[in-house]
Order: sequence, then structure tokens, then C-alpha cells
Amino acid sequence: MTHTSEPSFETGGSEEQDTRGRRRRAKGAEHSKAERVTGAEHSKDATAKRGKGVHRRKFLGGMAGVGLGAVAAGGATFALLADANGNKAGAATNTATLSIPDLLEGTTSDSTTTYTLEAQTGSAEVISGVTSTTAGYNQSFLGPTMKWTKGNTALLNITNSLGEDTTVHFHGAHVPAKMDGGPQVAFSDGETWSPTFEVLDEPMTLWYHPHALGTTAKQAVHGLAGMIIVDDSDNTTSAALPTTYGTDDIPLIFQCLAVDADGDIKYDLTGYLGGNLTYPLLVNGTNVDDTTLTFSATKTRTRFRLLNASPSDIITIQRSDGGTMSQIATDQGYLSAAADVTEIRLVAGARAEMVMDLSDDVTLQAVVTTGWVRGGSGTYDFLTVSAGGTDTPDDLPTSLRTIDRYDTSDFTARTITLGQSGTTMTINGSAGTSMSSMAMISTTLGSKEIWTIKNGTQLEHSFHLHDVPYQLISINGEDPTGVELGWYDTYEVVGGGSIEIAMEFTDFSDDTYMYMLHCHLLQHEDEGMMASLMVTES
Repeated sequence: MTHTSEPSFETGGSEEQDTRGRRRRAKGAEHSKAERVTGAEHSKDATAKRGKGVHRRKFLGGMAGVGLGAVAAGGATFALLADANGNKAGAATNTATLSIPDLLEGTTSDSTTTYTLEAQTGSAEVISGVTSTTAGYNQSFLGPTMKWTKGNTALLNITNSLGEDTTVHFHGAHVPAKMDGGPQVAFSDGETWSPTFEVLDEPMTLWYHPHALGTTAKQAVHGLAGMIIVDDSDNTTSAALPTTYGTDDIPLIFQCLAVDADGDIKYDLTGYLGGNLTYPLLVNGTNVDDTTLTFSATKTRTRFRLLNASPSDIITIQRSDGGTMSQIATDQGYLSAAADVTEIRLVAGARAEMVMDLSDDVTLQAVVTTGWVRGGSGTYDFLTVSAGGTDTPDDLPTSLRTIDRYDTSDFTARTITLGQSGTTMTINGSAGTSMSSMAMISTTLGSKEIWTIKNGTQLEHSFHLHDVPYQLISINGEDPTGVELGWYDTYEVVGGGSIEIAMEFTDFSDDTYMYMLHCHLLQHEDEGMMASLMVTES
């Protein structure tokens, strides 16, 4: 069932911020489901009762996550109130089997695995009964999952058949800057780009998507996204966890999109301010607004890899019965130990992994919170997992990974300021709408740094760093705890807030090709909130 709310228009910062300045996490019975969805305030009419298999969706025209109540544009403000009450509601009575993305079979020779991808256009039903123009890799919408093996060499032959320039970025991968897929290596329609690199990453969940200047949001929302699994046969933790793809190791790709009645998928401010919009939530390409997905588990323990591939909205995963999940990984791989959690919050671009030991059926819910000017809002019973395993798995390892926390006392300090000028987004005062106009951060190989990422706006941002992982040192002045002590490459920076992150630049240097740092709300990225990172020899 979907609980609903009217949009909130606050004036004192992002919604759901508690007195510590960090976003409040709803816990157990202390908060109703409606409060989990809406944060600061909820509709007086949100009286829908819980019921298995029943969905209700109310589409919002609100600005949850903005915190200003309006966006400054050219010295004036425009309140995004248009169509705020143009909501739709419907009951979902359909069920369908969860679709598992194909596993892309590479060809391996002498420890080099070659993968072939084609970025192409197509069509798909994003909203039921309406055909949308879409894009995908090797298919009409989304892309296959790639599995990389640590220590092997990956070679990708990627052909562009989109009719416009594109790139393919390997989000979260530690690869040379020239192979990272940033805007410097954009390639034209009809061309094939062939990056190759040794896989150095630990076991983790990555993903791939476009990264050309000004078109990232457009191309990604139309379907250019796919998951990457990094495997390591020598890793003892991986050996103790579910690893059979599609059987007990399950990818879940979430996309909350903006679509009009004709099926046109919107990607920029003009589109999001249009009328007659709905904000369907898709899981592995299926709209769960009117369909509950099902998965029949054949093993008692099942692993789920969670990816928020939405352009801007925030996805929180929880169980409908309020039970716990064992989170085993963040963006950049395993935690030091499994953590029992009741929810997993993913900002745009973020990933996590969790396992569940099932003796009874479980329904997973996705809570959608608007991260941009408008977007989705609601709670979806998106997946019912039927327990069917007869095996008795061993206890999870008490230690998954050793994470040595940085002592940052001798690290080089920087401040990175996320700013805004009207509808233009900036980093350190510069709008990165071209390679020449964006701010550049220069560092050297072997450098250890601590950055303060300061949100000088009242907007929601999702900070993503290419090249190397980072540790969270503080979140709005507070020490990280629990899963926040893992490794990240994408993390939330609330309106008016800040995070401190620490990283070490290893392995790769280049005096021509750059990495990127940016907001992973794709519209903000395209509107200029992107800077370059040059790593050179010391």
C-alpha cells in the first residue's frame, strides 16, 4: 500500500532534518509509515490502512528535499506550486515475476575478458499501456549486468548508435582517468570506444551509465544504465555469501522517473515543470506502481544488490513487517561486519548490498522521497519474496573485511563548496557546463586528503567522487556510526549541511585526462555542479 502526503514547502532547510542536522531515520513503531514517507509533515488525509498486495499512489508537485519553497532564477523566485494537487491514485492488483537483467557473457582469453555493448534507442512501456521512446545497452531499455573478476583485464567494445555523442562511465570503479568514461572521452554516433584496464576493485556492486556534458540526465533517464558485479574467487567473505547470479544473488535497479501522459520521459527543469506528469517507480525496468513483483527463493539466504539509478529521487528500502535486513556492503564493498538494519537509504547513484535468511515470505518496500524540484513520493510493496529454501546456511562471518579508519591529522585539507546562481549549479563558484569552465582540483599521486563538502544551497545534493573511494569523517558535524563507517563514492549532502570525507590517491596519474567530482542528481550535474580532478605524478 502506498501512503501519501501533500508537498511540504519549508523555509528552514531540508525536510527530515533533526537537531543534529542530519536526516532523520524513522525507526520501528516510533513513526508511522506515513511519517516515514513525508518527514516534516504529512497529509491529514493520509488514512490509508495497510493491506497486503494493495498499492495506492498520489503523485506530488512538491519540493520535498529542496528546503527553500522556491528556486531562485535570474533574481526572481518561482514557487513550484503548479499542478501540486494534480494527483493520481490507483490500486495495484497485478503481479509479475521479477525480471533479472541478463548476465553479459564476455569472451576470456589470457586473463582478458572482452565485453561488447551497443548504446541504442528503442521503445518500452514505462507506464502501463503507453509506449515511450527509450534507450538501452544491447536492448531497448536498461542494460545487461557485467561481472568483472579482480585481477583480470577487462576490454569493452562499446558502439554508439544513439544519434548523438555519449560516454560510458564505470561508476565507482578504480580505473585510469582515460578509461573512466568522463566527458573528455565522449565519442560520436557510429563510433566504437574500447577502454581496457586491470580490475583492481575489491568485491562490490558498481554500475555503468552515460557521462557526456549536458546530456547525462537525458540519456540515463531514457534507460542507459546497467549493473557491474566485481567478483574475487580468492575472497573468503565472498565464498561465504550467496553468489549465484539470478538464483540467490539478485540485482535490484530502482528508477523513479518523470513521465507525461503520452509516455515522454522528462529529464530537465522545463520537463519537470510540465503538466500531467506521473512519477513511476521502476524495478529492473518494471513499473511497480501497478504491479507487485514476485521472486521465489530456492535458497534460505538470498543476497540483494541495490542500485538507485534514479536521476534525483531518494529510495529507502525496508521490510513491510518492520523486520531487519543484514546489510553487508555500501558503495565500495563489504562492511567490516554485517549490520542488522530496518532500512537502507540510497541517494541518487548509491548502492548497497543486504542478505535475508527466509523462513517465511517477506515483502520489500521502497519509500520514494523527492530529491529535486519535483518527483516521486510514496511507499511501494515492490517485491514479495517467497521462502522456499530447505538448506540451513552457516552463520554470516563475524568479520567481512578489515577497514582501517584514517588518521587525518596530517592529511591535506580542502573545502569543496556546492553552490547555486539562479538555476545554474556550481562547484567552488564555477559552473561545469564545459571542460574549460569547470573548477579544477589538482592533486598528486600518493596524496592523502580530507575534504569538507559544504552545501551552500538549501537543495539536496548527492556527492560523487570518481577514481578512489572515501571514508566519511563527519556528517553535519557528527561522527559517522554503523554502516556510515564503510567505504563510499556517493553520499548525501543535505541543504545547508556538510560532510567531511577522506581519501588517498593511488595507482593512476595523468597530465591530460581528468576524473570528475559532482552532484549525482543528474539535473544538477548537467546544470553545472561538476568539477574536474587532475591527479599527476608527485
